[in-house]
Amino acid sequence: MEKAERERIIIPDENGDEHLFEVLFTFDIDATGKSYMVLVDAADAENDEEEMEVHAFRYEDKGEGEDDLTLHPIETDEEWDVVEEMLNTFTEGEEDE
Repeated sequence: MEKAERERIIIPDENGDEHLFEVLFTFDIDATGKSYMVLVDAADAENDEEEMEVHAFRYEDKGEGEDDLTLHPIETDEEWDVVEEMLNTFTEGEEDE
């Protein structure tokens, strides 16, 4: 069975080098009005690595353009707990397919 195409984004690091990531999923927390994005390195995803390093960010989408997305580091344990719970739910769903 062929995998669905995932959205990809480029994120520059502190040196200005660009890195390609695949978006695993995004989700919103209605109570806080915050949105989150969970990513993996695109090279890891293409190699079907069994264990991939997952990156998560809080994000703000300020418009329709590609450059209107702002990523913010997750800073609180509460936010990490929510992301981890959502990742566990996502992983369970992937295993069922």
